[in-house]
Amino acid sequence: MFSSLPFVFLFFMVMFFGTMFSLSSTHWLGIWAGLEINLIGFLPILVYQKSMLESESAVKYFIIQALGSSFLVFGSLFGYSLTFSWESLTENLVSLSIGSLMLSLGLLMKMGIFPFHFWFPSVMAGLSWLSCLLLATWQKVAPVFLMIMILDAKLVYSLFLLLCLLSAGSSLIGGIGGMNQTQIRSLLAYSSIGHMGWILYGSCFSEITMKIYFSIYVLISSCVFLSLWNLDSNNMKSLASLGKSSSSSIFSFMIMLLSLGGLPPFLGFISKWTVINGSMNASPWGILFFIIAGSLMSLFYYLSLFFSEVLALKLSFVNSFSLSKWELKSYSTLILLINLAGGIFLTLFLFMNFI
Repeated sequence: MFSSLPFVFLFFMVMFFGTMFSLSSTHWLGIWAGLEINLIGFLPILVYQKSMLESESAVKYFIIQALGSSFLVFGSLFGYSLTFSWESLTENLVSLSIGSLMLSLGLLMKMGIFPFHFWFPSVMAGLSWLSCLLLATWQKVAPVFLMIMILDAKLVYSLFLLLCLLSAGSSLIGGIGGMNQTQIRSLLAYSSIGHMGWILYGSCFSEITMKIYFSIYVLISSCVFLSLWNLDSNNMKSLASLGKSSSSSIFSFMIMLLSLGGLPPFLGFISKWTVINGSMNASPWGILFFIIAGSLMSLFYYLSLFFSEVLALKLSFVNSFSLSKWELKSYSTLILLINLAGGIFLTLFLFMNFI
């Protein structure tokens, strides 16, 4: 990549500057300008190989981001028409529920939250691994922290409840959508949708909880995408074919994938535990059950992929126990049930402590 585009560092700098400019602005016009600068720097990175799939993904991404920016402009104009101020949301704008809703919808569309998730898997399916890494991590920074700013303005309860319901829907879509996926990019895209549901739900209750979860998510996702970039694997079959030549790399990748799914005692479980712990004393705690259910669905296909790769790698403990493919699938189902029981027990335990 760096040999084909020697000026790629300029695009990275423009993308970084756009995000920082958006986060440091106090006017909605400055926030919108920073997001557009970030888009200008990110689009050339998407199409650096000049393939048909990358061009298609770049056009889809541009259209969605332009639509999200239009919601931001409409919401800011609505606030300006009532207060004659371009300042970001303050206590004086609490009553502007329509403008706040439009701003929230624009940010949710840029993040790929349910019901605006439809573009994310198709865009990621045609990109390179480095572009997928930037799309799943850095491009989420500005919308996530801007959503925190809207939530800190003490919005009406109906909008708060709507964001909680959308986060639950995003977690369920991330779990259900990845069940029948054979492409690793699409699987990780649905995983990102599920994680964004957790991040949005955590941001509704505590800013520090959201920051912890988002930091752990970026760390694990960076390791996963950089490992896939090193292995240069596109789907599960090609990943299994690399097993004999790089078994240790494949196995380490699968461990990181389990951590991304939130399997105890890996790092990804800690982030989910912080969100559960921070939201149990809130009134809409019943939504947490659906968020956990979506996460367990995601963990199911992570475990299925893990055991299929273990069978392909022919590791020593598989040979010693002579496990068949059907038995491995039954073991993944057993571990899923154990995690389901553990998740329910953890939810009840935290509920009994905070009630």
